[in-house]
Amino acid sequence: MKYNLTKKISYSIIILVLLVGLSLTAIFGMNGKGYGSAKDINLGLDLAGGVSITYEIKEDNPSSQDIEDTIYKLEKRIEGRSTESQVYKEGENRITVEIPGVTDANEILTELGTPGSLEFLDYTGYTAWSQGEDYTPLLTGSDVKTAQAYTDTSSKDSTPYGVSLTFTDEGGDKFAEATANNIGSRIYIVYDGSVVSYPTVNQAITGGNASITGMETFDAADNLATYIRIGSIPLTLNEVSSNIVGAQLGHDAIHTSLIAAAIGFALLCVFMIAIYRVPGVVATLSLIIYTTLVLFLVSVYDLTLTLPGIAGIILGIGMAVDANVIIYTRIREEIAAGKSVENSILAGYDKATSAIVDGNVTTLIAAIVLYIFGTGPVKGFATTLAVGNIVSIFTALVITKVIMKLLYNFGLTKPSMYGKTTHRRTYDILSIKKWTITVSIVLIVIGFITMGVQSALGNRALNFSLEFVGGSTTSFTFDKEYSQSEIENDIIPVIRDAAGITEVQQQKVQNSTKVSFKTTDLSLEQREAVEEAVTAKFPIEDGSIVETDTISSSVSSTMKKNAILSVILATIAMLIYIFARFRDIKFALAAVMALLQDVLVVITFYAVFRVPVGNTFIACMLTIVGYSINGTIIIFDRIREMLRSANSKTNITELVNSAITSTLTRNINTTITTLIMLVMLYILGVTSVKEFSLPLIVGIIVGFYSSVFLTSSFWYMLGGKNRGVIDEAVNKRKKAESIGKDGAQV
Repeated sequence: MKYNLTKKISYSIIILVLLVGLSLTAIFGMNGKGYGSAKDINLGLDLAGGVSITYEIKEDNPSSQDIEDTIYKLEKRIEGRSTESQVYKEGENRITVEIPGVTDANEILTELGTPGSLEFLDYTGYTAWSQGEDYTPLLTGSDVKTAQAYTDTSSKDSTPYGVSLTFTDEGGDKFAEATANNIGSRIYIVYDGSVVSYPTVNQAITGGNASITGMETFDAADNLATYIRIGSIPLTLNEVSSNIVGAQLGHDAIHTSLIAAAIGFALLCVFMIAIYRVPGVVATLSLIIYTTLVLFLVSVYDLTLTLPGIAGIILGIGMAVDANVIIYTRIREEIAAGKSVENSILAGYDKATSAIVDGNVTTLIAAIVLYIFGTGPVKGFATTLAVGNIVSIFTALVITKVIMKLLYNFGLTKPSMYGKTTHRRTYDILSIKKWTITVSIVLIVIGFITMGVQSALGNRALNFSLEFVGGSTTSFTFDKEYSQSEIENDIIPVIRDAAGITEVQQQKVQNSTKVSFKTTDLSLEQREAVEEAVTAKFPIEDGSIVETDTISSSVSSTMKKNAILSVILATIAMLIYIFARFRDIKFALAAVMALLQDVLVVITFYAVFRVPVGNTFIACMLTIVGYSINGTIIIFDRIREMLRSANSKTNITELVNSAITSTLTRNINTTITTLIMLVMLYILGVTSVKEFSLPLIVGIIVGFYSSVFLTSSFWYMLGGKNRGVIDEAVNKRKKAESIGKDGAQV
């Protein structure tokens, strides 16, 4: 008895220390410098601002392909600094780079270097180059894929430092020929008019990889690698300006979002406690631990948080809540079946584990694929989603179980403390499958018709925002410095009214009176109207001029292709996992059909209501897909479980309806808890946050609809209704039972 009391007290102290420690870390961080705290998290350009660098293209009349390639390579170069950076064309001959979470422009300029031309020359070419004569380079920067400095730890030489090169396919062939023709001679690497290295060729090098060895220091090797990487950019760029800029969404977006999140979290906890009682308290504690762990990991791993990243966290919170709901629903079912509370807790966790693992692993696989193949906001979304998934599995299956056992051991043993399960009749969902499928088809058709009508009227099928189609930038240097709130509440409405537009993004240059406003493409009349309206009400600095220019999309065509590719590959990966786990292609095909429905219906919403399609669009769609697939797996898992206990008299229609009904409470409660957070963001958020949260609200509802009414119906219609499904399940069980009896098949 004394031992048990000591054990209870020990567990209590551990839980208390964990909660307090995580909470304090989230608030104050570690080592007295805020490391690991929420305040230490890097925020993106949309939330906190960063560095904006503008380059001018030296070449005359550069091709659109060279500009596109340059933008893409700049994107890849700064990706190591932040996945949420933006690169876009400004005017005819300028490229702007925006990097969030940075306050030192010189640091970034040093890191990026000065993009210039790169050429590989043999002795003949070098001689001609040095004398100002015409020459043909062996290779150019476009032939180089990557360059990295390295240290050969196995080398006993005094100069173990070098640079590893990887060429393009064409560049590899050129380099093989160049080295074969210049054995014993030097190859000169010329960057922006200066020789940066002249290694001697020892042998012909094939395979598309090479190394430059004999560097005296690692810094020298790193500098050379930087020159080569920078020189691989097709165009030569000259820096014309660098500024520290403020948040694109402004201070109010952060402030109101935090308030909304706090209120939503509190309401979520109240809902869980009201519905599940003791398990609801456990869920509240686990969500606190979950939130603090996620914030800690985002801070420690120096991730940059933007709206797409927040979407990943929201989906993670939804899955964390869902995991708790699955467990507690199972516990209530076991109690209702007559088991003791203790045995019900054990059985609840045991039976819920497969569904939780399948749901989270499926989403985690998608996140990994999105991170590998995605760029920009897709990679940012994938990162926070992966972190959230891993933490969700840990808190649901480990932390909550410890806390639940602790509360039980402290005397919370009455069945009534764990909620009440009422025996409801089984709903015949399959009987209305034709109607539910028809509703989906009608909604999708409406979407296509709407997009067709918009195209016929000369508009874009969808209301693409600046990130996708570019637009105009108008910069004012005012006679005084305006605050973020003054810009948002006073100046931006004037621009909207003057130009007759709705989308305006602002960027304030730190310690300056200059503010840039990004809008959709403005005509000459609109530009003049904006300039006249703004300068009349907000006088500009004496001698300054209003600068106007066009800007390209910050989402490059390559980024779009990568986003589409990553989504396709992620979907394929999820379906492969579903097939592997359920051993039935019908489950995978049904999941595909449901996901396609979800995406198309949400696109219908975007089309009909002309909701702006920006960077957050990709994150929204991925969130909806992740949420929907998780709900689908929960139902499929229950169907699989019921099939294992089926017999020759089991009716497949009744089995599927029973599976849907038994998971209905989970689907409803998970949807409600997720919507609580999103609705609060919509109610309290600024315009940009509303545009982000509203499609998510619609998508969560659509995901609930497809999980409950469509996925199982699709599986049923694809062949699940056949008697052979029951027979196969019965045979598998009998086979397993026979093997289990004596270790051999009979």
